[in-house]
Amino acid sequence: MSREHVGHRDILRFAEDRVNLPREKASEYRAQVRRLRERLEGYVAEHPDFTLRKMLLSGSLAKGTALRSLNDIDVACYISGADAPQSINELLTYLAERLRKAFPNFSPDQVQPQTYSVTVSFRGSGLDVDVVPILYDGDPQWYGNLVSQEDGSFLKTSIPLHLDFASKRKKAQEYHFAQVVRLVKYWAKRQKQERDGFRFKSFMIELVMAKLCDDGLDLSDYPEALQHFFTYIATSGLADQIAFSDYYPLSSIGTFTEPVRIIDPVNALNNASRLYTTANVDDIVDAALDAGDAIDAALAAPNKQLTIGYWQKVFGPAFQV
Repeated sequence: MSREHVGHRDILRFAEDRVNLPREKASEYRAQVRRLRERLEGYVAEHPDFTLRKMLLSGSLAKGTALRSLNDIDVACYISGADAPQSINELLTYLAERLRKAFPNFSPDQVQPQTYSVTVSFRGSGLDVDVVPILYDGDPQWYGNLVSQEDGSFLKTSIPLHLDFASKRKKAQEYHFAQVVRLVKYWAKRQKQERDGFRFKSFMIELVMAKLCDDGLDLSDYPEALQHFFTYIATSGLADQIAFSDYYPLSSIGTFTEPVRIIDPVNALNNASRLYTTANVDDIVDAALDAGDAIDAALAAPNKQLTIGYWQKVFGPAFQV
């Protein structure tokens, strides 16, 4: 692959300037979450009937895959006890009431139950924190039932194991795994803006990248890593089942009939891609083909202007060298 006009360092510079959440912003957001946790823990100390067991930062900020455009943060709130509501609506109302009491200076619209979480809006920073309740019954690996973002049903999960799963891949290819995930997430976000109905959620991108990483793909050269990712999508059509044996034997995986089978690494019975249709897959494959073709053309282009133009087909006009 030619690197005469745009190479690994140029992609990295673009990522640092346009894609990645700046380190100081990440620290600011983590501090805000820490204050939220401390405030809620203070409330718990005064109200032992609210059986909060653990609060954990989760999602892209916790995994180190957040984009510069991040405007909300996920925090898992483990709740247990015989008095904890067992229905979804009652659980969200229960949590919202206690968050309002923990933040008495907030107006009611700053603490709002959603489909799967309670959103706490901080007006000073403009940041939303989505507090996700998880019903917990004492499992040592912190398995519990959270409200699914996709359909509002209860879903068995373990936030610590999800974070551990991502951490293993980050350690295997330090810095590069998270960076290539961020670049693909940036590409997917652009596709959502430009292609009507396009869907490719971040969790699926992370798991596809984890599969390639586990299979031995070296992610340290970003043009090549991106090309490999898009080639895998295009050639596989996402028809192959993707699964991991970190926390359960592969033999325990359920039988799934959906077009895409990307299995939750901490729950063998959860197909994380179960709501994706054949039409969704076709859109992802078409977009991956276009991106792969653009990278091929960029690496063969005879001059810098053409090379940048092809990379802009992948990353948009913000890509400049």
